[in-house]
Parts: sequence; structure tokens; C-alpha cells
Amino acid sequence: MDLTPQAYRSIIDILPEGIYVVDRRKSIVYWNEAAERISGFSKLEVLGRRCAANLLCHLDAEGASLCDGECPVSHAIDLGHSSDSEFYLHHKNGHRVPISARMKPLHDEEGEVVGAVMAFSDLSSKAADQERLKELEKLALLDRLTQLANRHYLERELDARLEELRRYGIPFGVMFMDLDNFKQVNDRFGHEVGDRVLQFVAGTFNVNSRPFDLYGRWGGEEFVGVARNVSCSDLKQMGQRLRKLVEKSFLLQDEIKLQVTISIGATLASESDSIASLIQRADSLMYQSKAAGKNRLTFG
Repeated sequence: MDLTPQAYRSIIDILPEGIYVVDRRKSIVYWNEAAERISGFSKLEVLGRRCAANLLCHLDAEGASLCDGECPVSHAIDLGHSSDSEFYLHHKNGHRVPISARMKPLHDEEGEVVGAVMAFSDLSSKAADQERLKELEKLALLDRLTQLANRHYLERELDARLEELRRYGIPFGVMFMDLDNFKQVNDRFGHEVGDRVLQFVAGTFNVNSRPFDLYGRWGGEEFVGVARNVSCSDLKQMGQRLRKLVEKSFLLQDEIKLQVTISIGATLASESDSIASLIQRADSLMYQSKAAGKNRLTFG
């Protein structure tokens, strides 16, 4: 049985992995349905464009742009080598999505490299997130705008973690995070765009969190992360990774690349802490980050 090109496209479209193909100029010439689902970008939005042109804008684990010389697709084309890698892509809604990808060069009949193909999978725990959202909705503990836990649920979580610390000695840390200069975003672009910014920042926390940690909206543009079983270095590393991912995320608004940053205060809980003292300490550390120039983490 000879399959038509359309039949092959249908086969690729049912795969759970995102698949896209670029030519030698690194312009996207094929984009399957899973790529649309994982990235949020439709075929019409990406075909004929380069992935670095305010589209996927890949980042490594340190928050550095891979479009500035370490592009895995470029390596497949320029070096002719297949490779596997994990990094972050830019979702259409603004947040960063962790992915696992495999790149392979494409050759013509003469053996010349004519492009490359990338297959990628979403590493965020979406199934677990959906179950968690359903439970939070039942308990009216979900912040409607950001789809994160609300303040009431965060307080319940902090109370449970403090009890766990006192009884079993299981450590946990808190990150108090506030968007920098958010009033300027609202004043310039309006509250609807401001809400979208809050959503993409929340999305960054959500898809890059461990299953046993919790992130929520404390109020306004303030967020709190509760990280279980962490050391000082673990908490600092988590906070810096989230800070860099938010910094490198963006929304396109009237062809303007809208970016925001966050200031973070991070601290480990002690057995003598209450919810109030723990949040007050993290909040004070966050304001130290603001005073030191914003877009930074202060640990204490």
C-alpha cells in the first residue's frame, strides 16, 4: 500500500509528541497538532516563520537564550548531528514550558542537509495538575484568574507544613514573590492585559513546579510558593530558576514584547514559626530584593 503525503501527515498529527520541521534557513515548514497543543501556537501563526522570531525562543535551565548560539536545531543543520536535550519553550500565553526534545537533520537524495526535524514532549505534570484543579474547585480554594491556589488554601497548606515540620522534622521553604512595576503595566496597557500578565506568570509557576509543592496567589500581584523537603541551596536554586523563567517570558501586545520581572524573598521555616511570622519574614526579604534593584532573590 502506497501512502499519500496527506496520509503521512495524518499519522504524524495523532502522535502525542510535538513535531516541527525547519528548512536550512530555520523557517518552520511543518507543524503538527501536538505542537499546537503544547505551545499554544497554531499552524497559521508559525508556518514560514523562524522559531526565534518571538515564537518558541528556547531557554536552557539557567535561563540563557538558546537562540544566541546554542540552538539545538541549528546544531542539527550546521553539524549534521542528532541530539537529545531538555529546555524551555515560550508558550503563546506567555509562560515557559519545560520540554524534552530530540533533533535530527534531514538530508536530500545527495546526502546534503536540507533542514531538521524536532520532536518534543511536555515535561510538566499536566494530568496531576488537572486533578489538583478539580479538587481545589470543589473546595472553592482556586483563584479564578490565575488557576492557582488562593490565599485561604495557601494558609491551610502552610499550617499543615508547619505541623509536619514540628512532628517529623520535614523541612520546607517559602518564597514570597511580587511583580515589579506592575502598576505601570496596568496604566499603560489596561487591566485586561494586566490580568493576562498575571496569568502567564502563574502559568510559569504552575508548569515548572514539583508535584508536591504548591504555588498560589496571595493577593493582587503577590504570589507565594511552598516548597517541601528542601535545603537552603535547593530553595535558592528553585527561586532563581523561576525568576529567570519569568524574566525571559513575554506577551506580544500590539507588536510590543511585554515582559515583566519578579522580586523574591525566600526563607526556610523553623519550628517556632507561625504562618504570620513566616510570611512576614519572606515578605520583608522580598522588599529587600525590591530595594536592591528588583528582579532578584533575597534569602534569609
